Amino acid sequence: MNGAECVVRTLTAGGVDVCFANPGTSEMALVAALDRTPGMRCILGLFEGVVTGAADGYARMAGKPVATLLHCGPGLANGLANLHNAKRARSQIVNIVGDQATYHRSYNPPLASDVEATARPFCHWVRTAWSVESVGQETAMAIAAARSWPGHTATLIVPADVAWAEGASVRAIAPSAAPSPVPGEPIERVIAILKSGEPTALLMAGEATLEGGLRHAGRISRATGARLFGQMFNTRLARGRHVPAIERVPYAVDEALKALGGLRHVILVGAPSPVAFFAYPGRPSSLLPEACEVTVLAGENESVLEALEAVAREFPDGADAIDQTASPPTPATGALTPDGIAQSLGALLPDGAVVVDESLTSGRNLFPFTDNASAHDWLQLTGGAIGIGIPLATGAAVACPDRRVVCLQADGSGMYTVQGLWTQARENLNVTTVIYANGSYAILRNELANLGVAEPGRNASDMMDLGRPDIDWVSLARGMGVEAERVTTAERFNDAFRASLGKNGPFLIEADVR
Repeated sequence: MNGAECVVRTLTAGGVDVCFANPGTSEMALVAALDRTPGMRCILGLFEGVVTGAADGYARMAGKPVATLLHCGPGLANGLANLHNAKRARSQIVNIVGDQATYHRSYNPPLASDVEATARPFCHWVRTAWSVESVGQETAMAIAAARSWPGHTATLIVPADVAWAEGASVRAIAPSAAPSPVPGEPIERVIAILKSGEPTALLMAGEATLEGGLRHAGRISRATGARLFGQMFNTRLARGRHVPAIERVPYAVDEALKALGGLRHVILVGAPSPVAFFAYPGRPSSLLPEACEVTVLAGENESVLEALEAVAREFPDGADAIDQTASPPTPATGALTPDGIAQSLGALLPDGAVVVDESLTSGRNLFPFTDNASAHDWLQLTGGAIGIGIPLATGAAVACPDRRVVCLQADGSGMYTVQGLWTQARENLNVTTVIYANGSYAILRNELANLGVAEPGRNASDMMDLGRPDIDWVSLARGMGVEAERVTTAERFNDAFRASLGKNGPFLIEADVR
């Protein structure tokens, strides 16, 4: 078989059966192999950032590796922002990147670049298959790397002549690295801290924020009074009235310092110590009080869930059943506001929904209003590189075709990867996209104020304003095959949202919150 067919056959043998793609000339042998090899679903994205963001969403919800197919260094570069998010999310992704034929590189053709150097800062594992004899082994290694605990992004570069050459063979995939067990000493130390009665918080990530981890954490919290926190932006968070509600570390530095103020201990459960997203004059980088002691129960490469369960066993008094009778809020009425949308979402989210949150400034109060909603999963912007919401929702919908995906999307960042709507329409994905149409990069106004600029001038204001002309999201969506409606009142939002849940396919709501 040729190298391209070997790559595809090795991927499918390794359980990789979905490929998000935006190929070019150097990948044509791979495209042909995808045609000849059964078992792979291929999904086209019209921009590489859609491809990598969708792969991230798929991997987070499917819990297994997914492939991308990208074109040379510049094509990979177009997808790097969402690969940055995927790396932070520990998503299992195998990027296949075509490149110039090995003998053609010396001629310095227009698309020549150092693809390995381009990929390395944004991926955990990067290799080039330099020969047809090695391509099977390299592909198997890429899959094993992606599977390694707690999940990795891997990039395999396949030159065109390696792809079309004959003589390749599929190789076995080595077992992936498992999480390391947590020794007894950190567990005993954490138990002692929790029994001390001093103000304590658990900061959780990874498996700790899924249902099983949250139930263990809830038992600990009920018995000891310890507060439960997730990170500012979480890979996947189980939420709803069936699990304990947790706080998020706020994005705004002053709010975070206030929320974490007074803590004597922070116990890290698969999460790093909380730091400010950016540096600001006169404000600290660490968000913890100076007197706060940080203790690691489990690192991200360790058995987070087992460690949390071991601690929870010491607190049987906290094992009260969760009150699942708490009532969700009633839908909002009157003027359409971000908080009103949050209130309506808390009331109307369907059971089993997947919420993709890139609402940014408009969504800062989403959590309190949705704590008692029906059971759902919440995916966020893990790496801070905006433009992930629509693609992330696309991938999540491919992974979970029987669950409604609700994408909460800021208008400015939504324009980065609006092409993802076309993929949703083409694949008939069950996604409801809510655009917070405030007509500005509102977050930048806040950031400018943090530097002491209360009244920006014309140049600065123009860089934060999305008017002249206003963006018509309804026309954009309809132009890409997605049914859409613009709403200006809470009542109309409620009606449109309810209607979207019964649709077979995507629907977009432009929520005018100006």
